Amino acid sequence: MPFELSQLEKLDEVRWLIPRGTKEGMLTDALIYADERLMRDLIKDQSLEQAANVAMLPGIVGRSLAMPDIHQGYGFPIGGVAATLPDEGGVVSPGGVGFDINCGVRLLASALTAEEVRPKSRELVNQLFRDIPTGAGRKGNIRLSHQELDKVLAEGAAWMVAHGYGDMEDLQTMEENGCLEGADPAAVSDRAKTRGLPQAGTLGSGNHFLEVQYVERIFDPGVAEGLGLYQNEIVVLIHSGSRGLGHQVCTDYLRDMDEGMQRYAIALPDRQLASVPAHSREGQAYLAAMRAAANFAWANRQGITHFTRGAFKRIFGEKTELRVVYDVCHNIAKLERHQVEGRDRKVLVHRKGATRAFPVGRPEVPDAYKKLGQPVLIPGSMGTSSYVLVGAAGSLKESFGTTCHGAGRVMSRTAAKKSAFAQNARERLEEQGIVVRSESRDGITEEIPEAYKDVDNVVEVVERAGLSRRVARLKPLGVIKG
Repeated sequence: MPFELSQLEKLDEVRWLIPRGTKEGMLTDALIYADERLMRDLIKDQSLEQAANVAMLPGIVGRSLAMPDIHQGYGFPIGGVAATLPDEGGVVSPGGVGFDINCGVRLLASALTAEEVRPKSRELVNQLFRDIPTGAGRKGNIRLSHQELDKVLAEGAAWMVAHGYGDMEDLQTMEENGCLEGADPAAVSDRAKTRGLPQAGTLGSGNHFLEVQYVERIFDPGVAEGLGLYQNEIVVLIHSGSRGLGHQVCTDYLRDMDEGMQRYAIALPDRQLASVPAHSREGQAYLAAMRAAANFAWANRQGITHFTRGAFKRIFGEKTELRVVYDVCHNIAKLERHQVEGRDRKVLVHRKGATRAFPVGRPEVPDAYKKLGQPVLIPGSMGTSSYVLVGAAGSLKESFGTTCHGAGRVMSRTAAKKSAFAQNARERLEEQGIVVRSESRDGITEEIPEAYKDVDNVVEVVERAGLSRRVARLKPLGVIKG
């Protein structure tokens, strides 16, 4: 049964606690970031139950956390965060990463203005739709051999740059410079490689998209200037991940871990939370494969960036440039150092539908942004706002340097397609001046704005909680979807 609000302790206007003793087996509290409006949606599904179940993971440290875009997922809620102590028997859980490993967001900035692009927005969207393969199972324009794919899995975006799909400067403003160390292509199954082989540089389906946007409002002029963002500037937001390769990696290792739980005598209330000790044979193999899939995702977004640049040059001339502002992942498990109960500890942070948000002072923040904090990219639903933020100091105090990753669904895809809002979705977007191209009608109706929470509300919560700070709000002119 879903939780009742009466079972939660309201700490303040944006924090709610599921105390450790609420469910038998909880090893820690679960902390939910939400206001009362968002909480009314949360109690309709199993996401709070899932957050409480995550608090039962062996070796969990700190609290089980849920961001304001939380909704029901596989094992972990989407928007869930948990850190474990890998050197003290802490587990790794594929459900805490998700099927689309390193699904992430990349922001590109141009020197064009909204006034310059708006008259040609339809022509631009059509060109992007021709140049960037979209939809489930679509093959890309980047032909890789099996040996080259292994290199991509090991080297990530750097391999793409070295082979003509971008510039070295692109790598300097990506999380992890576009490559996680410790990836092992041999840990990725042949089936996963076969699925991923033709998909580099493709957008995919579901909630993946590419949007041509403009900077509609600036909240922090100093930080915006440091990021190279200005009023009415044209930007591009790319949302995609590791495609079929990452999905297969998750599928493969969930099966292994389900068997491994018996060997390690791990009992959890939900089989979807299948976990093994991070330092076990199975745990190390999964982490090596997960990192390889993450590298494929960064390479994939690098390929999409290359074709996006080509489309802009075809419409606006060869001198048109698109600069990588930042690239963040939001389905990942990473080894990091954090203060835990006053001690510096190595932890394995699972972020599922959640974004790293390190503030000023962390060495992981790129040199260009050391005095600003790590950029955070929060896409809204199709046709609504997206946000650029930076990490705030509060994130290190209570969320392992994490904030939300998007708006978060309130309708399933099936419900969205059946809703009255789906009937004229494209027309309503066109009336707002937003050009939309999709591989299918479902690509639009599944992603209608009404299927998502209010992104303004979600972002306000993480800012009030001190996890990240607003820098700029973006509005769409054109969208391509699978």
